[in-house]
Amino acid sequence: MNKQRASKVLANLRELGLGQAIVTDPLSIWYLTGYYTEPYERFLALYLTEEGGVPRSTLFCNRLFPDATGAADEVVTFDDTDDPVPLVLAATDHAEPLGVDKDLAARWLLPLMEAGAGASVRLASVAVDRARSIKDDAEQELMREASRINDRAMAWLADQVRVGVTERSIAEGLLGEYRSLGAEDHSFSPIVSFGANAADPHHEPDGTRLEKGDMVLFDVGCKYRAYCSDMTRTFFTAAPTAHQVEVYDTVRRANEAAEALIAPGVEFADLDLAARRVIEDAGYGRYFTHRLGHQIGLSDHEPGDVSSTHHEPVLPGMCFSIEPGIYIPGDIGVRIEDLAIVREDGHEILNAYTHEPTTLDA
Repeated sequence: MNKQRASKVLANLRELGLGQAIVTDPLSIWYLTGYYTEPYERFLALYLTEEGGVPRSTLFCNRLFPDATGAADEVVTFDDTDDPVPLVLAATDHAEPLGVDKDLAARWLLPLMEAGAGASVRLASVAVDRARSIKDDAEQELMREASRINDRAMAWLADQVRVGVTERSIAEGLLGEYRSLGAEDHSFSPIVSFGANAADPHHEPDGTRLEKGDMVLFDVGCKYRAYCSDMTRTFFTAAPTAHQVEVYDTVRRANEAAEALIAPGVEFADLDLAARRVIEDAGYGRYFTHRLGHQIGLSDHEPGDVSSTHHEPVLPGMCFSIEPGIYIPGDIGVRIEDLAIVREDGHEILNAYTHEPTTLDA
């Protein structure tokens, strides 16, 4: 158990009026204990509370899972034929409200509620989310390395672009390149879009073949020692038209306007506004169809979005994307995305790959 991280979560729980919680998100359990397994339909949970001001933890594990010895103060194991609910009931304080996270499945949550696992049950995911959102020095260095790998992978992607190649063939080759660079896996399914396909922000690579003059969009990320990267770049494949140049330059200026503003105390909503204003002033406002970004770490998308409705301040140690885009159906799609870490004295952009308009030799 990482007592420092557990203490942060418990402090966040206290702010919610809670002294106990059940965590079931496998990545959050790893974050707190160093133990990871994917439970699929089986029960996996970490119970957190405090005794004498010291974090106290109990991990509930199926015996089918990898050995969890030492991962928590107490490890309770059970078989497939056992009901884990009574085991959890034996650990919780029934006279106090019980926090649960958003991943606790109804098939476990409802029996726990019916059995009175706590005086009441309250959603408390934010207690872990807030702790995970502030990356410590070690986490920040892992995020940097994941992005360094992603920069190198983007150069590989650009080299694959040639007339006649398919989106799918490039996407399918990326995992091998990531692994050759030291990453373990994708952090999400890669997006490879040619031409008008890029007007769909979440286009799935298909058999579309590149034609000379198509713009090419790559939105990709890898995992390095469990931490995620995420970056988008858009390229030309022939001398660009005036329209293509205008759209690209608008998105680039929007990205850089938001990034220049990142510093402790600035509201997430102000970052979104800075980018959105550039795009609106250029006449493309209705084609910027999503929030500006999202937080990232152990998951590619973590709670705390960079949007017009998020009025909390950014804090040192937070890491999030800045990814404005313009998507004109049937015509063009451009997105430029970087990851930023907030520092005490401003910010650090994790991606070194250029924003300058680049024409590939296709």
